[in-house]
Amino acid sequence: MAESMETLRTNLSAHGQDHTLQYWSSLSSQDREFLQAQLRSIDLALMDRLIETWVRKDPPPETFAEIRPVPTIPVARADRADAKEAWDAGEEALRAGRVGLLLVAGGQGTRLGYDGPKGAYPIGPISKRSLFAFHAEKIHNAQRRYGCVLPWYIMVSESNRDATRGFFKENGYFGLEEQDVYFFTQRMVPCVDDSGKFMLEAPGVLAMNPNGHGGVIPAVVENGIAQDARDRGVDTLSYFQVDNWALKVADPFFIGYHVLRGGQMSSKIHRKIEVRESVGVHCLCDGEYRTIEYSELDIYPQLLETDGQGKPIYYAGNPAIHTISVPFIEAVYEKFDEFPWHRAHKKIPYLDGSGNCVNPAKPNGYKFETFVFDALRFIRHEPIALEIGRLGEYTPIKQFSGDNSVESAWRDQAELWASWIEAAGMDVPRNGEGRASVRIEISPQFAFSKEEFVQRARDLKLPAGRDIAIGPDGSIVSD
Repeated sequence: MAESMETLRTNLSAHGQDHTLQYWSSLSSQDREFLQAQLRSIDLALMDRLIETWVRKDPPPETFAEIRPVPTIPVARADRADAKEAWDAGEEALRAGRVGLLLVAGGQGTRLGYDGPKGAYPIGPISKRSLFAFHAEKIHNAQRRYGCVLPWYIMVSESNRDATRGFFKENGYFGLEEQDVYFFTQRMVPCVDDSGKFMLEAPGVLAMNPNGHGGVIPAVVENGIAQDARDRGVDTLSYFQVDNWALKVADPFFIGYHVLRGGQMSSKIHRKIEVRESVGVHCLCDGEYRTIEYSELDIYPQLLETDGQGKPIYYAGNPAIHTISVPFIEAVYEKFDEFPWHRAHKKIPYLDGSGNCVNPAKPNGYKFETFVFDALRFIRHEPIALEIGRLGEYTPIKQFSGDNSVESAWRDQAELWASWIEAAGMDVPRNGEGRASVRIEISPQFAFSKEEFVQRARDLKLPAGRDIAIGPDGSIVSD
């Protein structure tokens, strides 16, 4: 141990980061072990490159001779020939067991006012079902319809790994087979101060942050996910993020377009409401598929242009829904050194020179992360960008109130499910603005779509004028 510790100290000194051991002599054996593990997990050569590129210098942004809107596939309709063909191909892939699910769920529910993993947040307006439960019920539905197993690969972070595992165990894996739910942890990277030094948040603890949702690419390979998928006959992964309750898990339309067009990585897009909407923009930059993050839009002013009706010309917003082939993930992993990183100047709590914990009033350091959509630049085929409507597909939950919030999700749920109930020939009370005046909740295990609900709800008797929840088996709970 002494020799390995000396080697570690030497390596840190060679990279100018040996100050991280300044409290070593005062640490307990347990704290020393934790700090060593943190330090050994760091790619020091990578950090040197990031610090040199993003801290010691301020490199100019990429420039492009031409930026064009990405060509998109219109919202899929079963009565359109190409969409029908895609649906059939997607269903065939599902029945053949070629599809797995890749969920990014490393966040905490802090901004929602919730103490725990974001996926454990009780988004059900009546049942208090969690986000994880909603997604699990969609999996049950798809497995029932296609007679398949959809292995569920869930990327967590060090901060919520144990709590997420515990939540699934407490809930009996939501009725799914435990061997079909696979948790894996993304890498962490150290935060650095304005001079490029690693920061300590406690004497034996580095300030670190997850390496972003782009970290799913190395994590899938390094944690054996790609191999597990291959062993199961899975070659296509449906990627999504935990905070979008409305997402269509394993959407046959999307999978079908991906399969038919030989997709390496495909994306769903939604039309931006306005140019400053907080989503990335899919576009072609000098012919290469890129997604420009919303925080970088001012670098490329043309992305803020509107047409004669005031609508965004570059309308293809990024809802963070992708279909990715397993071989493509493995290929990108082999050249992950070329993968772009992004920096964020943040307020990062730290220990000062006297060992005092400081909560800074202004940004004092940098966090580095990768974005999964940057993998799109590596595809070698025409873009596969399927347009979706928002209602019933995209309602992310970033905060409790306001845009992209729990409250807006509850409104969307009522609007979506009220239309299903009315399509089945039943009445929904509405207010003067035409909105449903009761809370409504339909388990996605009971119905995947309006069409499935209409078919399965023929014998349901809903109580009039009351809040109503329909459970996975069609049982009715009303308030």
